[in-house]
Amino acid sequence: VLWPVMLATGLAVRLNSPGPMLFTQERVGRDGKSFILLKFRSMFTDAERSTGPVWAAKDDPRITSVGQFIRTSRLDELPQLLNVLAGQMSMVGPRPERPHFVGELAREIPYFQQRHLVKPGVTGWAQINYPYGSTVEDALHKLQYDLFYIKNHSVLLDLSVLFSTIKTVLLRQGT
Repeated sequence: VLWPVMLATGLAVRLNSPGPMLFTQERVGRDGKSFILLKFRSMFTDAERSTGPVWAAKDDPRITSVGQFIRTSRLDELPQLLNVLAGQMSMVGPRPERPHFVGELAREIPYFQQRHLVKPGVTGWAQINYPYGSTVEDALHKLQYDLFYIKNHSVLLDLSVLFSTIKTVLLRQGT
C-alpha cells in the first residue's frame, strides 16, 4: 500500500537535490549489533563531512526543502519498514542510535546499554512521550522511557504507541 508513497517521496528527494534518494547509516541494534538503517535522504549529501557526527538541530541548515517536509510528515522513516522486514528492527522499541553516540552516552549514562536488550523500533515509548533531544540530558530522559518500555513491554503497550504515533503523524505534531 505504501509503495506509491515511497516512490513519490524518493523521486521528490532525488529531484530536489543531487545525491541518492536513500540515506544509509550505521546504527546499534539488539545486543549491541550494528546494522544499516534506511531512510529517505533529508539532508544535503555529505552533510557531516566538515563536522563529523552531530545531532540534528532545529532549523538545521543541512536539511533540504523536501527534507524538511518529509521529516515533518515522517515520510523519511518509511524505508525503515525494510529494516523491520529484515528483522533488524521492530515497529516499536527504543530508537536506534549511531555507534558514535552510543559510545559517548554509555560512558556518561549508567545503564544506557540496557536499551539494547530489545530490537530498536521505528517508533517508541520515548518518541511519543519526550520531544526530540540533542543533548546528554535529553538522552537520559529518553532512556528512562526506554527502560519503562522494556520492563513493561506488551502487545497492548505496542498498540498504544502505534496509535499515538499514527495520531501524531496525521495531526502533523512534533518536528
